[in-house]
Parts: sequence; structure tokens; C-alpha cells
Amino acid sequence: MPLIPYDPIRQIDALRRNVDRFFDDWPFAGRFLESAGYGRIDLYETEHELVAQCEVPGLESKEDVEISVDQQTLTISGRLKSSEQVKEEQYHRRERFIGKFTRSVSLPVPVASEGISASYRNGILEIHMPKMKGDQRRRIDVQFH
Repeated sequence: MPLIPYDPIRQIDALRRNVDRFFDDWPFAGRFLESAGYGRIDLYETEHELVAQCEVPGLESKEDVEISVDQQTLTISGRLKSSEQVKEEQYHRRERFIGKFTRSVSLPVPVASEGISASYRNGILEIHMPKMKGDQRRRIDVQFH
């Protein structure tokens, strides 16, 4: 009889750690995920807002990107186009991602949908999201009879 009883949650957690370790050790994991359209995102919090900085090199206009915030999820999607100056048969190597992309991240705190702003400079998309003021939760009193 084992000293530690069977715990399926422990088994799932061990599986997750092994998969994470596989991708950390795999030399092409980062390039694989980037080529699948996953831009890297930095997310930080100030006193009044959350700021997301996302690497999205190659955007040409604001029509190429869409940003939405739904509940506590930030979603960035769009399309990266290829250069029309170079024909497909002229390429010897092509590693940069071209096509549609979508990236969603969970936000650590609720944000107000009004007042969200975004700017794009040097391949970095920066999104400023004001935090909700005060506690938006409502307390429900329970009636005992």
C-alpha cells in the first residue's frame, strides 16, 4: 500500500510541469510559437491602469489590428502582410510570420472599457487600460426565514 494516496490533481500537475519542461528545453519552441502568431506580451500595472506592450512587427495601418477587452481578457488580433516588393520565387529563406494572428491574455484586475487607448511605434503595440474605480462587486444579503 502506498504511503501517499492516489491524487489525480497531483498527477495532472506533474504532467503540466513535464510538458512545460519539454517546451523550455526544446530549442525551437520559441520560434514555433512565434511563427504560429503568438507575439510576446509584457503586462504591468500602475496605480491607475494596466499597460500591455505587445511585439507585433510589420503592422502597416490601424486597419491591420483589432483590440478588444471582454470581462478580464485582452484580445489582440490582426493580419501581417507580406512585402509586395519581393516576389515569392525570389525568397531563399522566409522566417517571419505572415498572416492572421490572435493573442488573448487574462488580466489580473478588472478594467474599465471606457478610456482604453492604444499606440503603435517601432513594432510595439502599447495598450493602456484604466482600472475600474472602487469595488464593482455587489453584496447580496441572504434572507433567512
